[in-house]
Amino acid sequence: MPIPRSWRAPLLAALLAVFAAPALRAQATMVPDTGLTVVHLVMGQGKMVWEKFGHDAIWIHDPAAGTDRVYNYGVFDFASPGFMSRFIAGNLLYELGVSDIQNTLFQYQYFNRAVWGQELNLTAAQKRELQRLLEVNALPQNKDYLYDYYRDNCSTRIRDVVDRVIGGRLRAATEKVPTNTTYRWHSERLIAGDPVSYTGITGGLGPAADHRISRWEEMFLPFKVQERFREATVLDEAGREVPLVKREWTLVEAQGRPAPLPKPPTWTPWFLVAGLLIGGALVAMGRAAPRSGLARMGFGAVSALWLLFAGVGGFVLVYLWSFTNHRIAYGNENMLQLSPLALPLILLVPCVAYGVRWAARPAWVLTAAVAALSVFGFVAQVLPWLDQRNAQMIALAMPINLALAWTVRRLTRSGHAVR
Repeated sequence: MPIPRSWRAPLLAALLAVFAAPALRAQATMVPDTGLTVVHLVMGQGKMVWEKFGHDAIWIHDPAAGTDRVYNYGVFDFASPGFMSRFIAGNLLYELGVSDIQNTLFQYQYFNRAVWGQELNLTAAQKRELQRLLEVNALPQNKDYLYDYYRDNCSTRIRDVVDRVIGGRLRAATEKVPTNTTYRWHSERLIAGDPVSYTGITGGLGPAADHRISRWEEMFLPFKVQERFREATVLDEAGREVPLVKREWTLVEAQGRPAPLPKPPTWTPWFLVAGLLIGGALVAMGRAAPRSGLARMGFGAVSALWLLFAGVGGFVLVYLWSFTNHRIAYGNENMLQLSPLALPLILLVPCVAYGVRWAARPAWVLTAAVAALSVFGFVAQVLPWLDQRNAQMIALAMPINLALAWTVRRLTRSGHAVR
C-alpha cells in the first residue's frame, strides 16, 4: 500500500531520529571545541625558601584569539624601588603577571620543578567571566596587591576568583570544615629540608600561626587548592552536578626532587640536645676560665655567638610586633626566650670571663633577667591565654640562658674579676 503524501515528512524525521542521530552525535564529538579551555597549573617545590611552598597559576587557552595566557599572582621583583623596606615593614607588593604557556613551562623545566594541570569543568559563561576578571585584574592600575604569606597570596587569589565564577560553591563546601592543621604545621613540614630557614620560621611565627585552620584557609597552599578543586562539584550547562576538575595530567616532571613531608618533623628533642650541649659547654669552660686562657677564650666566643643570636632574634621579634604589618608574628612568646636584653651581654659576659671588674654586676643582673624570662616563658605554658607552640625555642634557649646566668654568677662571686 503506498504511503500517503502527508505522512512522508513525519515518517522521514522519525527514521532519521532512530538511525541517523547516533551517527551525527558521534561525528559531533570529533569536532574540536572552539571555546576557551581553563587549566589550573600547580607547580612543585623548588630550591629557594619561597619556592618550598609551591606555586599555582591559571592558564587560559583561547583558540579564537590564538592565545595561551598564564595568569600568575606570584610576581615580585627584588630590584624594584623600596622592595626591601616594604618587605621588612610587611607591606610587600606582589602583582598579577601574564605570560604564555611555553615560557612558563620552559622556566619550570629549567629549574626542575614539576608542573601539573587541572582542566576546570566550567560553563562557557563561567570561562568567559573568569577570563574577563583576570584581564581586568592584570591591568596596570589593578595588578598590584598587598601580599600576605598566609591570607592573601598567589593561591588564595586563585581560590577566590574561581570560587567567584562558580557562585561560591567552593567556599560553602570548605569554610566550615575544620582540619587538624595550622599555618605553623604546614610551614614546618614544607621547610624542613632547610634547617636554617626552619629555625627562623619556627622562631618567627607567633600564636596566630597555631590556631586550627579550615579547609578554606588551608588553601593558602597550591597543593591544597589542587586537592579541594579535585573534590569540588559545579553545575553544568544543563544544571547537572559535575566534578569541577574535568581531567588532570603532568606537564613537567621534576627529576630527583623528593616529595614534601606529609607532616612536620619531630625536632624538639634535637633542639633540647643542642641547648644542653651548648649550655654544658658554657658551664665547663666558665668553671675553667679562672685558670685557663683557652677556656676563657672559648667561653667568651661561644657566649658572644649565642648572645648575638638571642639578642638580634629578640630585637627582630619585638620590631615585627611593634612596627610592622607582619601580623602572623604578633605577640610572639619567643621574645621570652630570645631577649633584646642579651645585646649588651655580648660585651659584658666575655669581659667577666677575662676578669673585668666593672662588668661583673651588670652582667649578672642582665643574665639573671634573661634566664628568669626564659623560665617564665616555660612555666607560663600552663596559662590558657599563652597557647603558642614554641617548645623548640624553649628547649634550645632555656638551658643556655640558665647556664650563662649560673656561670656569670659563679665567676663574679669567686672573685675572678681582678681588674
